[in-house]
Amino acid sequence: MAQGNLGELLTDTRINAVIAWILVGAFGLVAVESALTSDYLWAVFALVVGAVVVLPALALSDLRAMPPAEVVLLAGLPVVGRAVATVQLTGNVAVYLSIAAFALLVAVNLHMFTPVEMSVGFAVLFVVVTTLAAAGLWALARWGSDVHLGTTLLLDPGPDGVLSDAELESIEHELMVEFVGSGIAGLVAGLFFQSYVRRRATVDERTPEGTA
Repeated sequence: MAQGNLGELLTDTRINAVIAWILVGAFGLVAVESALTSDYLWAVFALVVGAVVVLPALALSDLRAMPPAEVVLLAGLPVVGRAVATVQLTGNVAVYLSIAAFALLVAVNLHMFTPVEMSVGFAVLFVVVTTLAAAGLWALARWGSDVHLGTTLLLDPGPDGVLSDAELESIEHELMVEFVGSGIAGLVAGLFFQSYVRRRATVDERTPEGTA
């Protein structure tokens, strides 16, 4: 497989397809459980990740046309952790790694089903930028909710309704740490993806042509 051809990542083994479909099933179960417990944010997230994963298989009418199972697992890391662990993976690192891997899945689908063509290198850059953008949008969403809806997701002024300079500095510091963490998570996911592509290229070169 040429490293520049992002679409060839879908042509993987039967084992990969089985693992990916099992993960999709886990996403579906988590979505149902989350909906029944009124945790609609998790339900929507699980459904969206599952839909993006299965889109190539449905569009190509080929159950084996699935993204790499490693990327699917990374994208659903908080979802899978919620399903199998008593401690939920709600930390920022896990969330942003999930967003980064989700961006990889979106990149593959864009390459396959739209006029947009991406090389692996550009896909890595796309992941980093998308993860940073997601962190920024999430910060804006929390600020807007606090200002207009009275929540305390980001701004917690206390009983007097006023934020001190020290509290504002603390919030700004936390946001900067969060942005740096999201950038690192995007870079880690991108490098993981690039390493995976190189391994795939090496395996494909060693595999005799016509071997299943």
